[in-house]
Amino acid sequence: MLTVSDRPGPPPLRFEADGRRRLLRQGGRPLLLGRLEGDGCCHELYLRRLDGHRSPLPPVRAQMMRAPTAWPHRYARWLEDADESPLHDGRWLLGERNTFAPGIWTEDFVTGWPDGRLDLFCGGGWHGVLPLRRLSSTDAPRVKAYRKRAREGTLAPVLLWWVSFLDGWLLLDGHDRAVAALEEGGVPPCVVLTRVEDDERWRHTAAEMTERHRRAMAEPVPPGDARMRAAREEGYANALASLPYDEAPTEIWPFAGTPADWDDLPVDGVSISS
Repeated sequence: MLTVSDRPGPPPLRFEADGRRRLLRQGGRPLLLGRLEGDGCCHELYLRRLDGHRSPLPPVRAQMMRAPTAWPHRYARWLEDADESPLHDGRWLLGERNTFAPGIWTEDFVTGWPDGRLDLFCGGGWHGVLPLRRLSSTDAPRVKAYRKRAREGTLAPVLLWWVSFLDGWLLLDGHDRAVAALEEGGVPPCVVLTRVEDDERWRHTAAEMTERHRRAMAEPVPPGDARMRAAREEGYANALASLPYDEAPTEIWPFAGTPADWDDLPVDGVSISS
């Protein structure tokens, strides 16, 4: 769990909207342009992605993959230090996920580039994975190296960002690792970034648990019994992790420009501006 403060937004990686139009921007660069079509509960998002996405994580080295790693914790620290992440004020949850409903990494994994169409809301929403850069071929050297890691079970997880209005995930880091895992017939190991509600009830319960933990840690233990202290720390962490978290809507910021600025965006003739 990350509690982010002193970042009122808009963050460097963010969605902007102007009526039915949607824009994903990173550090001033447009990454995705989209237009919503449809009425009632059913909409379609016609989109074009552009080159320029930069992962908010540093490269994951082979030596790091070989060592046991608490990936959500490591990714959280990297995201806090990143220059172009989606983090803004609020609470964020990073959790491992290795199982998904059928179809999410097959027919609902957007492999085409740069254009796409997402069916939103009807029948439960889209619920797929959208890469933010062109996927490498399955015989690319890096993909081949990652396929070996996937077979060994040492592949670092990809980073997904849950976007509520899409009812799906953006692939922020690990595009080649995702291709490698899928080529090996499995689902990529994932760490999912989700914005969660800043609930006062959660804060009150967490504060009570923290106070009990503080008192427990102040109690004397037999000299040198580090295992007892470690067990208390683990129990506290597990208790906090068991508290329910309600998902918060993904923030959409006003379009930072004029209608003329939107019309000047590089859509290469795709009918997104109207």
